[in-house]
Amino acid sequence: MKKIDLSIIGSGIGGSLIASLNADKKTVLFEKDQNIGGCASTFKRYGNYYNAGATTLVGYEDEHILKEHFDTIGLNPNITKSNIAIRVIQNKNVIDRIKDFDQFLDNINDVYPNKNNKYFWKFIKEFDEKFWNLKKIYFGKFSINNYLKTFNFFMELISTYKMDIFKSADGFIKEILGDISMEYRNFIDAQLLITIQTTSKDISLLSMALGLSYPFHDVFYVNGGMGSLIEDIVKNVELKKNEEITKIIRGQNEWIISSRKHEYKTKKLILNSSIYQCGSLFDDYEVKKYYDRFTFSDQSAFVVYLTLKSDYDFCEHYQFIYNDLLPNCISNSFFVSFSKKDDTKLSRNGYSITISTHTTAKYWKSLQKDEYVKSKNITESFIFEKFLEYFEDIKKEDVSQLFSATSTTFNKFIGRYNCGGKAIGFKNFMQLPSCNTPFNGLYNVGDTVFAGQGWPGIALGVDVLNKELNKV
Repeated sequence: MKKIDLSIIGSGIGGSLIASLNADKKTVLFEKDQNIGGCASTFKRYGNYYNAGATTLVGYEDEHILKEHFDTIGLNPNITKSNIAIRVIQNKNVIDRIKDFDQFLDNINDVYPNKNNKYFWKFIKEFDEKFWNLKKIYFGKFSINNYLKTFNFFMELISTYKMDIFKSADGFIKEILGDISMEYRNFIDAQLLITIQTTSKDISLLSMALGLSYPFHDVFYVNGGMGSLIEDIVKNVELKKNEEITKIIRGQNEWIISSRKHEYKTKKLILNSSIYQCGSLFDDYEVKKYYDRFTFSDQSAFVVYLTLKSDYDFCEHYQFIYNDLLPNCISNSFFVSFSKKDDTKLSRNGYSITISTHTTAKYWKSLQKDEYVKSKNITESFIFEKFLEYFEDIKKEDVSQLFSATSTTFNKFIGRYNCGGKAIGFKNFMQLPSCNTPFNGLYNVGDTVFAGQGWPGIALGVDVLNKELNKV
C-alpha cells in the first residue's frame, strides 16, 4: 500500500492550485476523468476541442491572490487580455461590460438612464476594491484558534464597510436606483447568475458588489482552452488520471483511499468535489453525518457546444438576456464563449463555442430516458435558434457540430450534479462549509466551500487551506 503525505481528489481549479502549492511534498492528485480541470476542463469530441464551461479568467492582477499563487509556482500563463469582458445583448440593446468605468457608465446611461447610475456603479466598484485590500480574509471552524481568526475577519469587514456590510443587495438597489424597470433588474440579475449563481433578492450587498464588479478587473482569454491552463498549473504534480477514488476509510491517524486500481494511505486528504456528494465516499457514520448536514444546492448548468466555420471576428464573450425563462431552465439568459480565431488548438476546425445557462440538477435527474432526450432537444434547439437569430450572417450549415450537456452529463464525467455552492451572506455565513472539518487530516476545497465560485473565490479558499496545511 503506497503511503502519501497529501492526497487530493479532484483536479478542478481548487484541487489543482492546492496541489501545485504543495508539489514539494509527497503529493498525489487523483482525477476520475481523462481530462483534468473539472468544470474548467477542455475536452475533445468529434476531432474538436471544447471548454466544458464558461471560460473567463479573472483575478490575474498584482496584489490579487490568484497572481500570487501563479507567481509562487513560477507560472506565466498563456493568456490574452480581453478588451470587452462581456457584450450583453438585451432587447436589441448592447451593453459592453468593460474595465473603463466612464465608458461603461455612458453605455448604461444610454440603455437604462437613471440619475443615480453613477453613484450606484461607482459604489459597487469601490466596495469590491475594498474587499481585495483586506488583510485578514479567513474562514475556519472546529478550534478556538480557527474561530478567533474568523472573528478577526468579521471585525475587519465591519471596520472596513461599517453598517453597509449588513445591507442586502435588493435593499441597496431600491435605496439608490429606486423602482427600476424589469429589464434593468434582469440585466443586473443575469450578471449575478454568472458569478454568484443567484439573483439580487437572495444576496448581500457585498456579494452583489463582488459579482457585478469582475468586468472592472482585467479579464483574460486562455489560449488553448481552460484545460491547458490547468495542465500548466499541475505540471510539477504527481497526477493520476482515469483513477476514480471509490471508497475512503477513516484510520487512526491516516486515511485509506481506494480506487479500482490501488489502495493508498495518506496523512492528509483534500476533497475537491462538491461538498454535497462527498459523504458517499465514506462508510464512517460520523463523517457521513458531517457531510449530510449541508443541504444540496440544486443549481446546475445546461451547456451547448458548437463548432462554427466563419470569417467573422467575434468578441470572446456574449450574454443574451430575454424577458422569459429559457425552456427547462431557471434563467432568462445564456452566456456564449467563442474561441479566438488564432487559437491553434480550439479553432483548428472553426470556432469552438460554449453556450451555458442555469438549470436545476433535480429536474434532469427526475426524467425517464425518453423524457430526458425530448427535454434536452427542446432546450438545445431553443438556445441554438436564439443564437442564430442574433448572428444573422451565421447559417445552420456553417455549424459542423452541435451537442449539449446537462447535470447528468457533468456527473458522469466530472462527478458532480450541481454547479457552485450557496451565495454567502451574513445570515448563512456560519453555516457555510469551511476548508477544515472536525476530522484530523480531512479538508475540502473548491466552489462549494468558502469563498465560493470563480477563479478569485476559489483561489481565496485555496489560500486559507494552504495556510491550514502548512501552519507550524
